[in-house]
Amino acid sequence: MDIRKEFLEFFQSKGHDIYDSMSLVPDDPTLLFTNAGMVQFKDVFTGAVPKPHNPKATSCQLCVRAGGKHNDLENVGYTARHHTLFEMLGNFSFGDYFKEDAIAHAWEFVTQNLALPVEKLWVTIHDSDDEAYELWKQHIDSGRIMRFGDKDNFWSMGDTGACGPCSEIFYDQGEEHFNGPEDKMGGEGDRFLEIWNLVFMQYDRDAQGNLNPLPKPSIDTGMGLERVIAIKEGKFNNFDSSMFAPLIKKVEELAGKKTTSETIGSYRVIADHLRAVSFMISHGILFDKEGRGYVLRRILRRAVRHGYLLGFRKPFMAKLVDQLVSMMGGHYTELAEKAEYIKEQITLEEDRFFKTIDSGMSLFNEELKNTKTIFSGEVAFKLYDTFGFPLDLTQDMLRNLNLDVDIDTFDALMSKQKSKAKAAWKGSGDAAASGDFNQLLEKYGKNEFVGYENTSFKTKIVALLDEEFNEVSQLAQGTTGWVMLEQSPFYAQSGGQAGDIGIIEDNSHIAEVLDTQKFFDLNLSKVKVEHNTLDKDEEVVGVVVNRYEIAKHHSATHLLQSALKMVLGDTVSQAGSLNDASRLRFDFTYPKAMSPEQINEVEDLVNSMISRGLSGNVEELPIDEAKQKGAIAMFGEKYGDTVRVVSFNDVSVEFCGGTHVKNSADIGSFFITKESGVSAGVRRIEAVCGLSAINYAKGNIQLLNQVQNEVKNSDPILGITKLKEQIKELKKELQEAQNAVSTPISEELIDGVKVVVDVVQTGDIKKIVDDLKNGNEKVAALLLQAKGDKVLMVAGSKNSNIKAGDWIKNIAPIVGGGGGGRPDFAQAGGKDVTKIEEAKTAALQYAKENI
Repeated sequence: MDIRKEFLEFFQSKGHDIYDSMSLVPDDPTLLFTNAGMVQFKDVFTGAVPKPHNPKATSCQLCVRAGGKHNDLENVGYTARHHTLFEMLGNFSFGDYFKEDAIAHAWEFVTQNLALPVEKLWVTIHDSDDEAYELWKQHIDSGRIMRFGDKDNFWSMGDTGACGPCSEIFYDQGEEHFNGPEDKMGGEGDRFLEIWNLVFMQYDRDAQGNLNPLPKPSIDTGMGLERVIAIKEGKFNNFDSSMFAPLIKKVEELAGKKTTSETIGSYRVIADHLRAVSFMISHGILFDKEGRGYVLRRILRRAVRHGYLLGFRKPFMAKLVDQLVSMMGGHYTELAEKAEYIKEQITLEEDRFFKTIDSGMSLFNEELKNTKTIFSGEVAFKLYDTFGFPLDLTQDMLRNLNLDVDIDTFDALMSKQKSKAKAAWKGSGDAAASGDFNQLLEKYGKNEFVGYENTSFKTKIVALLDEEFNEVSQLAQGTTGWVMLEQSPFYAQSGGQAGDIGIIEDNSHIAEVLDTQKFFDLNLSKVKVEHNTLDKDEEVVGVVVNRYEIAKHHSATHLLQSALKMVLGDTVSQAGSLNDASRLRFDFTYPKAMSPEQINEVEDLVNSMISRGLSGNVEELPIDEAKQKGAIAMFGEKYGDTVRVVSFNDVSVEFCGGTHVKNSADIGSFFITKESGVSAGVRRIEAVCGLSAINYAKGNIQLLNQVQNEVKNSDPILGITKLKEQIKELKKELQEAQNAVSTPISEELIDGVKVVVDVVQTGDIKKIVDDLKNGNEKVAALLLQAKGDKVLMVAGSKNSNIKAGDWIKNIAPIVGGGGGGRPDFAQAGGKDVTKIEEAKTAALQYAKENI
């Protein structure tokens, strides 16, 4: 039984629209990850955007709880039901049906579609919700309806706003299996397992705490797929179900050993974390030192550490990906499409960690010998900073030993190194603003973008907003604000393309358009009023001034992605982009720096595509047809049933809402200006085309002319080569001059040993001492040299009783210095040049006394 499919089709039969699982990277600056099924409908529930045409929806949403407020990571592997990634089945009503239908739908699906025995089911409600009580009595014996307070059965988004009571369905796993003191309804035991939560969103809580009834109450439900499958399969632990067992079996094969009671936790951690890591990578999250990428790294390294405990000493996680794809790739197609890329990224990160894990474990075990109750915070920080062990990984290793980390010391050290602070993360979503855009949508509806066909358009000002996004009737001269045009030719920033700039004019005044942004599907242009005023409802002309050059760079980006795939392989995937009037920036997944030859080949390919004059074609296609056509989609972007596809013959086909040239020849020329690394496994290409390419070429020609003038040769390479040869000859002459010194004046034979002591003005005294040792059978030499206000001293000894190191130690203090070395060679430095002759005399006397 495919419960996921069964659930979605059940609610579709009840009039619900099926929504695909949204990206794990939410359009919400307050969330690190999508962590609940209602996240993609949050703006509908809050009223920030109007409700959809069909007010009933259903979905199976991928969720991650491994960072930020909702973090289950430390529990994974130690409990039966905690997971870093899970699937949440849900049905939603936006002001349509309420408690009666929500309860009826849930009961029908659980008892008929899932065929769970009624005698095993229990229901909880809020202790004040008599309405829910009466409705549930129509389906289940009143003795199986339990009332609980706010802690268990009341839901809210925050201290204020939408909220309401909850009702939950529980499944009794059997007294014969669970009979501890907490195995009761409302207890912490596992006997009574919550499988479905129904939120009755019926109040709006104000700042004073008053619950004001909503005019159109809504429904938000959630049922964990992993739990339901385990129940249907008669398993008391999710990891024993078909959702995880094949992965655990594959780990056993790779490790060459079966699970035991001591190792089962490690197998479960690996299976769980493999799912989370694979989906996070497929949704565009990359390993990083902060934010979502840091959480991704924590999850993988925790899995690798458990693999280390099982005996793995080299990357192994990527070998599990094919098994995961066979289990989940049919429903989540992005997993299958990016399987090779996922393997590549996992292997690179595993390899980095395996290079340090042995040293880290040695440090950990050594400190463990000195630990009684509290593990050193300093060592925990060193494990993090030097060996890449996240703090919670160290805590996880200490967990079974009932030890804690000195967290205060760790935090103090961490605060000194803010560049590595794991808490720093950037959210996502529409441009932030304080205005109520829902009021604008309700009042005026969406304004129309006409910029695909027009860069100048006569239209009407629908609404004006000040800089704080408050609606006003007029923007005065010299002020800055936002304009909502009835039909706007200005493209709002999205898909990597910069927002349009330009002017808004009529017969008497002009306002400068500084930027154009999208706010909940409203196209708004930021303006500075130069003359007179801008007034609501007046007719104006909007003129775009930067469109053509932006279009060139955006089209060149599409050609660049195709060229990269041709040169580097199909695993190359877009990781970000920026297109404005002066440049393009394209981030892509690739494990290492491109070679100069590869960069040249990509640049040549793009210029070849440009010179061929490929026709640019734009189509509105059903999304399935677009995919069949091979159109490249950027995962995480929102696409409707109909999508805009931009193609250049058969060379490039992509989903894209941006503006483009009609023919590739319009791009002109293309130059790659830089290739660099962004983060582990991500490279960046910066390039120019169009007018910027002309300016780039002219700048290089001017630079070349300057070089020609400087080297006085029309062939700059030949001129530079000659200069290098001249420099080489001059260096050689200088070295010879420095080495050419007169014979030391203090040279005498003492007991068959040649003793040389002198103050040398020029030359390399270290080399002179070496030459003396090489040219004599028995020699003791100490040379001094003034270097500005410093003294350099070198001593050497061969087959004599004098030890060079002792000689230096005795003489160096005379010139205010110190030093030492081996018996055959030593050197020192001093600060007092005035004592150099005194040091020379003392050095000769030392030699006479010690040979």
